[in-house]
Amino acid sequence: MKNPFSKAVLSLAVLAMTSGIAGAANKGISDGVVKIGVLTDMSGVYSTLGGKGTQVAVEMAVKDFGGKVLGKPIQVVGADHQNKADIASAKARAWIDNEKVDMITGLLNSGCALAVQKLAGDKKRITMNTGAASTDLTNKSCTPYGIHYVYDTYALGKGTGQAVVQRGGKSWYFITADYAFGQSLEANTARFVKQLGGKVVGSVRHPLSTSDFSSYLLQAQSSGAQIIGLANAGGDTINAIKQAREFGIGQKGQTLVGLLIFDTDIKSLGLNVAQGMQFTSGFYWDRDNASRAFAKRFFAIHKAMPTMDQAGAYSATMNYLKAIKAAGTDDPDAVMAKLKSMDISDFFAVHGKIRADGRMVHDMYLMEVKKPSESKGEWDLLKIVRTIPANEAFMPLSESTCPLVRK
Repeated sequence: MKNPFSKAVLSLAVLAMTSGIAGAANKGISDGVVKIGVLTDMSGVYSTLGGKGTQVAVEMAVKDFGGKVLGKPIQVVGADHQNKADIASAKARAWIDNEKVDMITGLLNSGCALAVQKLAGDKKRITMNTGAASTDLTNKSCTPYGIHYVYDTYALGKGTGQAVVQRGGKSWYFITADYAFGQSLEANTARFVKQLGGKVVGSVRHPLSTSDFSSYLLQAQSSGAQIIGLANAGGDTINAIKQAREFGIGQKGQTLVGLLIFDTDIKSLGLNVAQGMQFTSGFYWDRDNASRAFAKRFFAIHKAMPTMDQAGAYSATMNYLKAIKAAGTDDPDAVMAKLKSMDISDFFAVHGKIRADGRMVHDMYLMEVKKPSESKGEWDLLKIVRTIPANEAFMPLSESTCPLVRK
């Protein structure tokens, strides 16, 4: 005789299992919307290379994806962190706690990025940093939810430092932005200079958003170093180069080397001033047909060609949304697992890969500023001297101090 009680229990178990599976499949999008926050410098020294352009790029990616994922809308919010870590952290906290933001990108400024990545990691929210450079983001300060997408001070220092030393620039003096980014960039560049037999004769540090570089330039000039390495970015780099030209530094045998340069910096300086300068970049709009096609669409909206931060923000957003679709949910653990399993190939990167430490590794490029006679248009500013393979460009996992990395 069949036991009706057992049959009922079995039916309930099957129902529970199928409900659980259906629940997992239908978990989908928490809060009924995917929210992406663009937290960057909207008004300060880095606003031209990131700023509103980064938000434009993210909004383009959302539109290109179709505006929805798993049937739910995608929203973009933006804010200016003013290059202050406390403001960045407070805004990120409000976004996560009150506005249910799922992913934060941009994060231009290493101090801000480190603060937000720590907070977001504690709250299990994904950060896809496209603007900050400090290698601490994927070393001692790594988190299971932090991704470092575009470039870092290891890749910048290695690519440019090695190229300059190999051309004969053996003695260096650094003018360095006095916060996490500048200090990391100086340290990484100095490492590769010394490895090739060069030497560092000194350095001086300046506050962020410095308008007068005269005292720093005079110290660099009096050092007698062949190379004056600018471990800063954006408006600080532009001001330092312009003032060095006024001092006639380039005419007295010393060479300025910008260690983090963007297309927008060259546009501001002009080819007459910047011609011949070499630096390392993670992207150039005129690299191939795919990058040119994206740049043309971006320019139609923003009236400037995309920087590597802005292009990277589009790519990061698009791949984040693809990962949600593949995972069937915006659950951060499931999405991170998908992201780390994906081949990232688009106009920005070719066969990029997100490692255990959160570093997205991809090819980098040694760039050279064109002579005015070589330029065929307003934004025809650079040429690629060398493609630096991904496994050569970034710090190997064997050197990582990230606790997520098993050695």
